[in-house]
Amino acid sequence: MKQACVAGLCLHRVFPVWYERIIYRKNLLNWYHSNMVVRIRFGKSSSLGRTLGRKRQEDKRLALILAALLPPSALAAAILGIWRIAADLNWTSSFAISSGIFSHWQVWLAAAVALQLCSRVLTRYGKSGDPAAG
Repeated sequence: MKQACVAGLCLHRVFPVWYERIIYRKNLLNWYHSNMVVRIRFGKSSSLGRTLGRKRQEDKRLALILAALLPPSALAAAILGIWRIAADLNWTSSFAISSGIFSHWQVWLAAAVALQLCSRVLTRYGKSGDPAAG
């Protein structure tokens, strides 16, 4: 702390708290005029772009796996829809589900179409950006 004495009168001895506030305010004012540098670090060896690229590749791989599993489910739903139509026309014995929403053939055929469309969309997403996809 700097000592300010004028004509034998030392301010820091007469008004110690008041004098310290003046010095404190001076330091604050000087601090506001300095430049501030903010540095952001994302990690040691991995960059944000590589991490997102790796995540996107995993998503595409998962989309292709799911797209491969959906067509058999769509086929099963279509078979159940056809079975329900055949049961309504008395070509086969009664349908396995006699009441509820799944007792209607429209629900099964709509589910088959929706599953097939989802499979195509996922296949398209999984192969996007792939040069071998053609």
